[in-house]
Amino acid sequence: MRVSREKFAQNREKIIEVAGELFRKKGFDGIGVAEIMKAAGLTHGGFYGHFDSKDELACEASKNLVMRTEERWKAVVEKSPDAPLDALLDHYLSRRNVVDLGDGCVFASLSQEVSRHGPAMQEAFTGGLMALAGILEDVVPGETPQERRRRALASLSSMMGAVILARAMDDPALADEFLSATRQELSLPDSPGSKKDE
Repeated sequence: MRVSREKFAQNREKIIEVAGELFRKKGFDGIGVAEIMKAAGLTHGGFYGHFDSKDELACEASKNLVMRTEERWKAVVEKSPDAPLDALLDHYLSRRNVVDLGDGCVFASLSQEVSRHGPAMQEAFTGGLMALAGILEDVVPGETPQERRRRALASLSSMMGAVILARAMDDPALADEFLSATRQELSLPDSPGSKKDE
């Protein structure tokens, strides 16, 4: 039985969404096509009507996750015009982002695997990272564009590094200390909740 174009598009979207969650939880190589399709509520045989390979799906799922991350960061900034940097730090350096792998940061989950999955995947991640750096450039302090870019790149590296390290720990209190220390170092001295001047 043939499905309508609308249903076909919905199924493809569902596969991409489910794959994004499972890839973040288990890595690109830790999950197979059959498991992804089962989780999406679809038959294994239908996969190749949507994608030529698992690598193609991985790339599409990554692009989708990268785009959604950028949208979330922009929404966080828009909701907190008086303290956008602190809002981003609170949003990203959170316990939820550490423990909820399936809905957490795609970059913290998959960046270490990207170089093994080809130029298209690297292009998607590079574009996404630079989009986030651009958001940070607009909210970090700095007298010149060059200074703000440097601070934005350093902040992005610190934020993602803190989450990656926190995820690797078996001690939740120590993991939280990494997040808190990074937040304090990156927040503005006169911002609400900052402890730099204490």
